[in-house]
Amino acid sequence: MIEIVDLHKSFNGQKVLNGVNLKISEKEIVTIMGISGCGKSVLIKHIIGLLMPDKGSILIEGVDITKIDIKELDKIRERLGVLFQGGALFDSLTVYGNIAFPLREKTKLSKSEIRDRVLDALEVVGLKGMGKKYPGELSGGMKKRVALARALITEPSLVLFDEPTTGLDPVIASSIHALIKATHEKYGYTGVIISHEVPKIFEITDKVAMLHNGTIVDVGTPEEIQNSTNPIVKQFITGSHEGPIEY
Repeated sequence: MIEIVDLHKSFNGQKVLNGVNLKISEKEIVTIMGISGCGKSVLIKHIIGLLMPDKGSILIEGVDITKIDIKELDKIRERLGVLFQGGALFDSLTVYGNIAFPLREKTKLSKSEIRDRVLDALEVVGLKGMGKKYPGELSGGMKKRVALARALITEPSLVLFDEPTTGLDPVIASSIHALIKATHEKYGYTGVIISHEVPKIFEITDKVAMLHNGTIVDVGTPEEIQNSTNPIVKQFITGSHEGPIEY
């Protein structure tokens, strides 16, 4: 589904990505973890095509998005759903309007077809009957649910989650993780999650990749990562400060 090959990116001479290599299979959920500022969000922006690398390739279903024009890129983006870290909801639109927005902009569905899909999405994310509310009336967890419904409304084949539980308390964060797992089972999308929520994130992911100093230093199943002998991975998971790990 996705193949990232020798990806490099610098900003003002500062290396952020330094040869990232990663393969993500179809219908797999992969979590990319690492300390704050290690380049996780920059990597997500490359996969979406919001940033272009200094060097390297990003193949989505065999197409290198670093070598295509904007029209071709937009066609690929139509198959993507994104849950941004802050939710990125439109404050001036209702919950219904926020979720319907991608369908109104990108499809030729009728009003009744859009209505049916939005109401179904609201039910899937546990917000039945909340369509008339505005984002300002919602809790942080409810905003994340609305944002997830909007990310899934076009039935994308690939969904990217940028820190989906940041700022949420542990109980609400667990409910969002459970919702990601449930929607993945329902829709069968390929998922890429940027997260530092260990060990909770291990419960919903198929594979984990550790990003450190701009490169992937370890990849494996949650069990393999938890049993990793790599000192960088061990320190991140346990939160210990044993040994001189350079950041």
